[in-house]
Amino acid sequence: AWLAQPNQLWAPWLLDGAALAEAKRDATRLAIHDQELAGIDIVTDGEQSRRHFVTGYLEHLKGIDFEHLVTVHIRKRYDAKVPQVVGPVTRPRPVHTEDVRLLRAATAHPIKYTLPGPMTIIDTLYDGYYKDRARLAMAFAKILNREARELAALGVNVIQFDEPAFNVDAYRD
Repeated sequence: AWLAQPNQLWAPWLLDGAALAEAKRDATRLAIHDQELAGIDIVTDGEQSRRHFVTGYLEHLKGIDFEHLVTVHIRKRYDAKVPQVVGPVTRPRPVHTEDVRLLRAATAHPIKYTLPGPMTIIDTLYDGYYKDRARLAMAFAKILNREARELAALGVNVIQFDEPAFNVDAYRD
């Protein structure tokens, strides 16, 4: 609760700057410690450094506008204000390198890291640029593939792609 308002979608951080960075690291260490105490064999960072499992990744990419949100209906379940794709989607640098380094250094256990899948990403934003869901999903798949390979090289034992939108009817042609 010291990081963001609990139970609020895309809750803003309550801290900023160096204080936020240290609070995220503290929350990650606590999550790892709790998993080890519980006897979990493969531990994660608990996604403590991300406000949301999708936008926590997208915030680091180029071509996505977080200032001018658009309301979309997500997975036939709810409406949400989401960022929009406004140009070619690129990853200027690895996104989760430092988070994984902290996780790897904090435990001797095997580690798992989660990334959003490309179909869930495209279901969680508005495409105002590609105007082709398959092309946009492939652009994200290429970015995520590079990220996953880099995380594996840093010592991640398991990479889990979270894909709750995998079976949404909108993906059928």
